[in-house]
Amino acid sequence: MEDAKMGNAATIRAVLAILQWWGFNVTVIIINKWIFQKLEFKFPLTVSCVHFICSSIGAYIAIKVLKTKPLIEVDSEDRWRRIFPMSFVFCINIVLGNVSLRYIPVSFMQTIKSFTPATTVILQWLVWRKYFEWRIWASLVPIVGGILLTSVTELSFNTFGFCAAMVGCLATSTKTILAESLLHGYKFDSINTVYYMAPFATMILSVSAMVLEGSGVVSWLYTYESVGPALAIIVTSGVLAFCLNFSIFYVIHSTTAVTFNVAGNLKVAVAVLVSWMIFRNPISAMNAVGCAVTLVGCTFYGYVRHLISQHQATVATSGGGPRTPRGRLEMLPLTAEKQGDKI
Repeated sequence: MEDAKMGNAATIRAVLAILQWWGFNVTVIIINKWIFQKLEFKFPLTVSCVHFICSSIGAYIAIKVLKTKPLIEVDSEDRWRRIFPMSFVFCINIVLGNVSLRYIPVSFMQTIKSFTPATTVILQWLVWRKYFEWRIWASLVPIVGGILLTSVTELSFNTFGFCAAMVGCLATSTKTILAESLLHGYKFDSINTVYYMAPFATMILSVSAMVLEGSGVVSWLYTYESVGPALAIIVTSGVLAFCLNFSIFYVIHSTTAVTFNVAGNLKVAVAVLVSWMIFRNPISAMNAVGCAVTLVGCTFYGYVRHLISQHQATVATSGGGPRTPRGRLEMLPLTAEKQGDKI
């Protein structure tokens, strides 16, 4: 009876964690799109900078004041040698996501982001010369096919927005790969990641935003009718961006890897539906099919990775040690990559 109660409590906690993760994620995406489209604040660098400022403050309060998570100590030298390069790539990732939101619908942007598993595998194969089982390559087929179908049938296609989203996928993959090597020895959670990376990102973006968008922001402040409420919405998006990071920390510790993967793909579907209900961007039937195929492919990819991870763990614990693959076959980290949206 006691076990049953604990099981029910764990299930309820996992469901609540997923729902609040979905809520923060969808809200941040919708507010950002609202800022660019409805408030006519077409300055993605500035919006990203505000997000990083709010995240820096939020992470400091969470760790130093509220002590919700112990601080992982990092040497001063490692902060510049290891964390700064990742922060730079982190900046590129977030900025390109906001740039793509300015030019293409949320539904299209979210579908393109689902291409990240494919770019991660391809980058490791081309640049780092890693090789993967045929099942990994096979699981990428529906992802690539769905992205192609969605792109060809997208009624609001914009070349610049599409390219920004695709390069953003490459930046996300690069960040994931760099984390394996640069952060080796540090077991960062999402809050500590933001604590160390957000200040660097703020420093990088503040300079570029002032140089490239400063005059435009000043002009907007003088010409926009309701500046006060608009600024409140922009700052709110930054606060919610930090809450999103905190929600990721909570959901990772409340669900399994498989549940996290499935919930992540369903989250994309929820974001697409909500954005369509608000912005009413046209979506053709074939475009919807392409989006669905992509999400199914991502779920299949996560399932394949989970099966391989379980097999490797079984072999390792059976006393025989991990099986040595043929050639230089290497797999992505299957248990450590429980990552979601950051900032």
